[in-house]
Amino acid sequence: MNADALFEEAAAALRAGRVAEARDLFGQAGAAGRHDAAVIHCNLTASTGDWAGGIRLLAGLARTDRRCRRQFELIRTMDLSATLRGEVVSEAPHLTLFRGLFTAGECRYLIDAAAAMLVPSVVVDPATGAQRPDPVRRSDSAGLTLPLENPAVHALNRRIAAASGTNWAQGEPLQVLRYRPGGEYKPHFDAIPGFANQRILTMIVWLNEGYEGGETRFMKTGARLKGRTGDALLFRNALPDGRRDEASGHAGLPVTKGEKLIASRWLRARPYGSAQEAAADGV
Repeated sequence: MNADALFEEAAAALRAGRVAEARDLFGQAGAAGRHDAAVIHCNLTASTGDWAGGIRLLAGLARTDRRCRRQFELIRTMDLSATLRGEVVSEAPHLTLFRGLFTAGECRYLIDAAAAMLVPSVVVDPATGAQRPDPVRRSDSAGLTLPLENPAVHALNRRIAAASGTNWAQGEPLQVLRYRPGGEYKPHFDAIPGFANQRILTMIVWLNEGYEGGETRFMKTGARLKGRTGDALLFRNALPDGRRDEASGHAGLPVTKGEKLIASRWLRARPYGSAQEAAADGV
């Protein structure tokens, strides 16, 4: 089987949720000459349990691939064993602030990595579970899904997991969002009725400064938060019994000047990621 056929078979396996099979097929396609397959093989290796193997593959790719070299150099600067402590700034809604969760270099990396992939954001329709455009959310977004979750992104997802007290596998794909002047996310809840595996927590990381407006406002208390580059906010969306936390309603206020960039990750009650679960939830 040639490289292109192997790539298509790997992509089909990944869409079906057969991640281990897809990883191996991408590896075969890479060995047969598909560079993009070799990159995805590296990404899946690092993000599905073989971190050391993924880094070895990344080191090899970094010799000839500029983007892989940047990832490899960034990972070498990371403290992967740091103790992460946040400050609880509110009990209801439950808000925890982490100063400098990401470094300025890590924020810059995410901005650059997402830039070419940004498209108008969508929301999940509570009635159907399907994604659709909606004026409630006026922004651009890029989802760093499993084949795009390279070792640098995976390391940042693990840091989010450590800070939030969750397992990295509980997270939906990391999103990078851009809000230009007039861009906003009107009042909403991140917990979605009907999700069997609920979004219990949300982590947002501010990737830049220098814009006006754009605070995150919690509707119950009126609290407004706006971090500096690399700061992160963790908030609770659901109560222990799975019901929506009514104090968690929030909005991204309109940006009035400049451009706001954040990273966001929704964290589920249990490990997330099967194709069947994603299809059922419409995400």
